[in-house]
Amino acid sequence: MVVLRIRNVHKRKYALICLCIAGFIMYRYLGMPGRGRRMSRKVGLCANTSQFTLEGEPFRIIGGSIHYFRVPRAYWRDRLMKMKACGINTLTTYVPWNLHQPERGVFNFQTQLDLEAYISLAAEMELWVILRPGPYISSELDLGGLPSWLLQDSSMRLRTTYPGFIQAVNTFFDKLIPKLVPLQFKKGGPIIAVQVENEYGSFGKDQSYMLFIKEALQSRGISELLLTSDKHNTLKSGGVDGALRTVKLQKLNQRNIQELTAIQPNNPTMVMDYWTGWYDIWGELHHVLPPEVLRRGMSVNLYMFHGGSSFGFMSGALADPSYRALVPSYDYDAPLSESGEYTSKYHLLRDLLSRYKNSKKNMRYVAHSGGSDSLPDMPVLHYREAYEPAIMYQHLSLWDALSFTEGPFKSAKPVNMENLPVNNRNGQSYGYTLYETIITRGGLLQSGDNVRDRALPISICVFAGLVGDILLNNIPLRDFTIYSLDMKPSFIDRFVDFIKSNTLFPGFFMGRLFAYGYPSDTFVKLPGWEKGVVFINGFNLGRYWSIGPQQTLYLPGPFLNSGINQVYVIVVVPHRLQCVLFSLFPYFRI
Repeated sequence: MVVLRIRNVHKRKYALICLCIAGFIMYRYLGMPGRGRRMSRKVGLCANTSQFTLEGEPFRIIGGSIHYFRVPRAYWRDRLMKMKACGINTLTTYVPWNLHQPERGVFNFQTQLDLEAYISLAAEMELWVILRPGPYISSELDLGGLPSWLLQDSSMRLRTTYPGFIQAVNTFFDKLIPKLVPLQFKKGGPIIAVQVENEYGSFGKDQSYMLFIKEALQSRGISELLLTSDKHNTLKSGGVDGALRTVKLQKLNQRNIQELTAIQPNNPTMVMDYWTGWYDIWGELHHVLPPEVLRRGMSVNLYMFHGGSSFGFMSGALADPSYRALVPSYDYDAPLSESGEYTSKYHLLRDLLSRYKNSKKNMRYVAHSGGSDSLPDMPVLHYREAYEPAIMYQHLSLWDALSFTEGPFKSAKPVNMENLPVNNRNGQSYGYTLYETIITRGGLLQSGDNVRDRALPISICVFAGLVGDILLNNIPLRDFTIYSLDMKPSFIDRFVDFIKSNTLFPGFFMGRLFAYGYPSDTFVKLPGWEKGVVFINGFNLGRYWSIGPQQTLYLPGPFLNSGINQVYVIVVVPHRLQCVLFSLFPYFRI
């Protein structure tokens, strides 16, 4: 009898606990002020009328782009909190194929590239997500985000239904899409729409290609709204049946909007990329776009809301009308600066969206929380610090560094870096390539159109991005010894014994940076240096070049150790180097 009584007491306790949990859930999701009704998650985002609806409720997308691969993972939460505090309700991001699959059969969805964690964090921040998985994404990335090993096929036709390209896309999507399916709106996740390819209207060489990409997404379980995105003059050729067309604009222009509505008059109008600024090119001016406000009731995505940094060698280049390389900063003159600082655009945008949010007749918000009448508080900015200059006290010439490379390789003709037998025969994606041959006479050295990056002739020839013959007095050079310098951390880590003899260029400098206490954000400035690359603790911050416009490299605090930090500077072109040090500043915007 006593035993039964005790069990009944326990049952009552368990029932009370369960009741409390159930009550909390109902309060949290059904009864909390401002949260509105709970969504059934059966319909999702619809574009069947002139206005978007989400689960049957009017919905206006106020989106912003933040790329997870351009922001240190330690700062993902900070940047998304600042986005939420500005009044943005939807996060958009590209997915870079080349970073997720650096080699055939090798996939990386960990740490900095943990896309699932990024999307889950957006859900935690009560942000919806529009995903842009490509496979081509542009985004000012090298080869538009396509992996360089695709180019090993001499017959390759990128962004077409060429079998070699289709097979590679299928392999990538087989790994990527299953990670995204559970994160869709109808399955309880934040993904409300998925973009099919990117700006295909500007390329448009294969009529069946867009249909293939659409079906590749749907056959693997993508069931949310599909959309395409093109410039206003290529809207027709870039679309695909069954996907909503959206437009990219730098300024809101009524004529461009009318071109979109003329193609799909009974669907919502959306500016998928409303460019808040522009990317920068070495040797040109920094782009600044004055703040503009939204005057029309359409949905819009701000590209970029926060640009971040194209760390390492990932930044691409423009080829037309001539080769022009892009800087590593992806500041984009966005509302949040490269280092996550608030700008005048941020404050203007927050004020605008706050007023719209409070005026229900102008904009209906449908957020995870149902939307309250006030925006969240703006997060406190991270502390920044100016560290003592780093003294570069050891040096290794390029010629001495060649012993640490994989190779060398002999070839009668120059071999382009993508076809070098390195990285498990996947070729070389980034870094430098040295081509060495013996010249027995003087004359005129010519490359024609065969140098697709930067070339530096020295006592022997060093080239990067070489795709054909180099001519001396119109005669092709032959019998090359080729060295791959991909500048991966594993390559840099091999520099154990540095010499201190005469300084030769190109070369590698090594030094130390001391950071006391908890490391803070800072900026690297290299006064007196001309051109090269900076590594901190084996991480490639990016290129520097004195011609600007970028004069500093953003160094996030999470990349530093408390205490000693290893610094490597690769000097490709020396200039007025008087003292081998570089400075670190607490704040420096382009």
